[in-house]
Amino acid sequence: MSDDTVVVWDPSLLAYDLGDHPLDPVRVELTIALARELGILERAGVRLLPPTPADDDLLTRVHDPRYLDAVRIAPRDPLFAGFGLGTSDNPVFDGMHESSALVTGASVIAAEAVWRGTARRAVNVAGGLHHAMPARAAGFCVYNDPAVAIARLLDLGAERIAYVDVDVHHGDGVQQIFWDDPRVLTVSLHETPLALFPGTGFPDETGGPNAAGTAVNIALPPGVEDAGWQRAFHAVVPSVLRAFRPQLLFTQCGADAHRVDPLADLHLSVDGQRATYLALRALADELCDGRWVATGGGGYALVEVVPRAWTHLLAVATGAPLEPATLTPPAWRELAMARRPGFDVPLRMTDDVDPGYEPWQPTGEPSAVDRAIAATRKAVFPLLGLDPHDPRD
Repeated sequence: MSDDTVVVWDPSLLAYDLGDHPLDPVRVELTIALARELGILERAGVRLLPPTPADDDLLTRVHDPRYLDAVRIAPRDPLFAGFGLGTSDNPVFDGMHESSALVTGASVIAAEAVWRGTARRAVNVAGGLHHAMPARAAGFCVYNDPAVAIARLLDLGAERIAYVDVDVHHGDGVQQIFWDDPRVLTVSLHETPLALFPGTGFPDETGGPNAAGTAVNIALPPGVEDAGWQRAFHAVVPSVLRAFRPQLLFTQCGADAHRVDPLADLHLSVDGQRATYLALRALADELCDGRWVATGGGGYALVEVVPRAWTHLLAVATGAPLEPATLTPPAWRELAMARRPGFDVPLRMTDDVDPGYEPWQPTGEPSAVDRAIAATRKAVFPLLGLDPHDPRD
């Protein structure tokens, strides 16, 4: 296996543009620009690959052919309605099929490179559109690129793929698509569905009758900061991954759990997000011989958060992590100010937060985070042969 890291990138990925909308492609443009200015994309062993669009054979591994027809037709029909398209969340835009297929193709290329051994890790920061359903757009997502890429891995012979979603919103589309497939473990940490879209992701959602224990959901209360988030992550994710023994780790790394994100209510820092990427890489190294595919996802603090978070992701995936106190380059700051006048442009790659945490223990007076941890462990750990009360599991 090659030790290279593939980054799938081309400016054409910015054409996934919903218009005047929270999911602005400028966040991806500024991520790549920041990573380039910091020298991450020029590191030894980093290969940039251009995307190619997913064809209908790939897309219909997940999506209904009638839905593909609707995505193609909708931009040409001003009266079109249906399939979740034409809403405020998912407005119709020119080239919708082509740009969505390109984002999906980029994630497929990343997954294939890792599976075939031409790279150990791969990243598509434009991907992570995890809400799209087989026959419906949802949550800013037209095609579900993580699900299509995972389906492609299954077609190539994969037997155990772990999908870990750290977006603030539940990874509902991926969970539903593989709900009854024992070959795919879906793990999602998110703000409680009682408070946030999409209203799913409760602890008792644990997989279909043929795949019990392969859906894992940690639903966190609003206001959780780095210490609580990390406590929940480490109390659940390593254990379920070790029990499942994946051959490859696929992650959706939405940056919208950050404290200044306008669409949610968790209070993470960029430093906490960086710590999560390091933990995910360590799990891939421990369990999958390093095989790790990472995508972007949500994130609506377009200048203040997403470029820094995903540049940390790219640094972790390509080699040495960036020091948190690293300065953002002046040329990048100028670009950010030009693209988004009036926005606060960060001067450093840190929020000056220590993301340390106290490991979970099943004793003492439980906090709201501890109750969320206990609910998940109680629901799913026995299905995986784990003891929900033993902190070693």
